[in-house]
Amino acid sequence: MVEIARIHIRDAGRNKSRSLSGQRWALIGGSALAIYGISRRSSLGVALAASGGAIALLGSTQKQRSRPASAWTSLLVNCSPQEAYRFWRDFENLPRFMNRLHAVTVLDDRHSRWIALGPMGGPIRWDAEITDERENESIAWRSLPGSDVLVDGRVEFRETPAGQGTLISARLEFRRAPGMSRAMAKFLNKGAHFAMRQDLRRLEALMETGEIPTTEGQPHGPRDIITAFMRVADPNRPIRPDSRLKDLFEGRRGIA
Repeated sequence: MVEIARIHIRDAGRNKSRSLSGQRWALIGGSALAIYGISRRSSLGVALAASGGAIALLGSTQKQRSRPASAWTSLLVNCSPQEAYRFWRDFENLPRFMNRLHAVTVLDDRHSRWIALGPMGGPIRWDAEITDERENESIAWRSLPGSDVLVDGRVEFRETPAGQGTLISARLEFRRAPGMSRAMAKFLNKGAHFAMRQDLRRLEALMETGEIPTTEGQPHGPRDIITAFMRVADPNRPIRPDSRLKDLFEGRRGIA
């Protein structure tokens, strides 16, 4: 499996500096105008104070708005671009490998209704439309006004030069929708890159084997650590399901 993964947080660099500068000037200028208006003690002063207060409020709250965060991941899958495109183009297939996505209902050839799982399992709903499409090559979509979350997505399918499969490249950009709580926005942005990478891994398994392997019921946590140390201590010693810490120390003594 060949995997390339990147994440771009677009609230950095030059754009961030300009945004922060504008916020500061709005806060400073608005506050100064409000103070000046209050000092006038007249109807004009009241108007100036109100305007200054509004500008200051804009400057103080603008920094709280969620800036777009985009996750981009590529994965080489052993299938043809045509197969990958057809599977993805039926958006109702997406919940089969996208862990946070609960259901997608196709409304017509270009519109669909999405339901994702939010904090505490609460539903996040949005309608989406396909904005650009090239058969067997790419699909782009975005959420429509009135959605719980603002999403722009794009996926591309490219056959490798050696004909070893298809490079699937997916990108999602998240924006905080008007009225969305900060907790909800944080939930959507947190781990977006990791979630997408895992989603494409599940897609790879689904396209290549027809099923997605599960890790439920497998040992984890401290027992995994014990197993790893025992294998290092004595690679030839069989690992039993009931192995304990004393077995680890015995193994260490055996090679001392």
